Amino acid sequence: MDASPLAPAIALDLAWLGVMLPYTPLHYLLFHEAAGRPSGTGWLTGAQDLTLVMTSANPGGEPLAIGNDEAHRRLAAIAEVITDHDRDIVIRADDSVVRMVAGAPAFLRRGRGFVPVPIRLPRAVPSVLAVGGHLKSTICVTRGNEAFLSQHIGDLDNAATLDFLEETVAHLLHVLGVEPVAVAHDLHPDFHSTRFAERLGLPTIPVQHHHAHVAAVLAEHGVEEPALGLALDGFGLGSDGGSWGGEMLLVDGARASRIGHLAHLAQPGGDVAARQPWRMAAAALVRLDRADEISARFAELGPAKGVRRMIESGINSPLTSSCGRWFDAACGLLGVRPTASFEGEAPMILESLVRRPYPLPGAWIVKDGVLDLLPLLEALLTVGSAAEGADLFHGTLIAAVIDWALPALRERGLRRIALSGGCLMNGVLAEGLSSGFAAAGVEALLPRKAPANDGGLSLGQAWAAASGLPYPEQEARSQPFPAIGSSVV
Repeated sequence: MDASPLAPAIALDLAWLGVMLPYTPLHYLLFHEAAGRPSGTGWLTGAQDLTLVMTSANPGGEPLAIGNDEAHRRLAAIAEVITDHDRDIVIRADDSVVRMVAGAPAFLRRGRGFVPVPIRLPRAVPSVLAVGGHLKSTICVTRGNEAFLSQHIGDLDNAATLDFLEETVAHLLHVLGVEPVAVAHDLHPDFHSTRFAERLGLPTIPVQHHHAHVAAVLAEHGVEEPALGLALDGFGLGSDGGSWGGEMLLVDGARASRIGHLAHLAQPGGDVAARQPWRMAAAALVRLDRADEISARFAELGPAKGVRRMIESGINSPLTSSCGRWFDAACGLLGVRPTASFEGEAPMILESLVRRPYPLPGAWIVKDGVLDLLPLLEALLTVGSAAEGADLFHGTLIAAVIDWALPALRERGLRRIALSGGCLMNGVLAEGLSSGFAAAGVEALLPRKAPANDGGLSLGQAWAAASGLPYPEQEARSQPFPAIGSSVV
């Protein structure tokens, strides 16, 4: 039996929808009503043609409402009917979201049903609290050889989510009975999570963003020896103060060395470029010596002439090695969501267009550890459609990344590589890299138990920080705390 048709606006231009089975009594009552209130339980074994669209009980960007009074106050303007209950909800927890990647499930968001199920660590470590980054925030607490990753908290850009962060820390430490000896946080000094960590009165251990991404994968796969990792990401503050996001790192527990990165693109307007991919396309056109095309291509999308001047003069246009911004540049050149409602929307749509990815030989340059995809972006200017461009971009990016990493692996005699960062949420990229490395005799470790994006960042922070501390904890309290995440640039 076919399900009811769904409005395209539910997931506009995306090729996938998440589905779930009923899991609360209210869900069953709704389906029972739609089935005509049949007697008995036989109706549960048959399919229904009813499809219900569910969303979280919260205003956009804020945590779930869990109290009845809170729900009526916060949701009255967006919900016509509110059904409450006399049984209180104790903890805010979003639904978990899982996707099949390279033949196995991988978390896109870890929440209800899986929190606080521990992730087994390679060995026992001191108890550390890690507070994550800024976007898609989670926290993590280590206890012995277990890491407890919290439910999704969200972006730390409003007071309600900041309160939820503190609420989650207090609850998780209480239920685990843990008194952490240190708190790990992102290297960025202006993140709310960093400032929160500094207020706790514990020794603080900063962990560079992409070091944490790679460390999270190594932790869940039980790898303690030095390993090569690729962090293909949106943004993270580098140890040189720059904007990083496409990094090749050699990670050895509490230490990480940067041995390669993606070539730089200007990011006109700073963070705003992450939601306006046309700006990254303009930056690519400047690098291609085709700046004269910016006004004609993007005249209706924003201050095109002003953006060109920003890029050429270097005003408010920081350089970034971010893989996410290379995705944005491709989207802007192909006309795929030139302006987006959230970071990552345009690359998600680009992935949805992929049918048969293929590489264009010679469409990248590797020199002195730097991977430059500029020839690939130039090739996108000549494709016949956005769909063809999506195939070309994904296929070439996969081939280029493998070509970039293999010499570093062989030089060090390594046969596996850890892959992480927000761009690994892209199933085409993750599966292509996994199979491509396998064909070269290299095992690619993918994030499975924690999200590849910043939802898994706290796990990596906790493991990297704890790896540099002595054990047992009684000794740790009397030892100096090392600086974590130092990199050789």
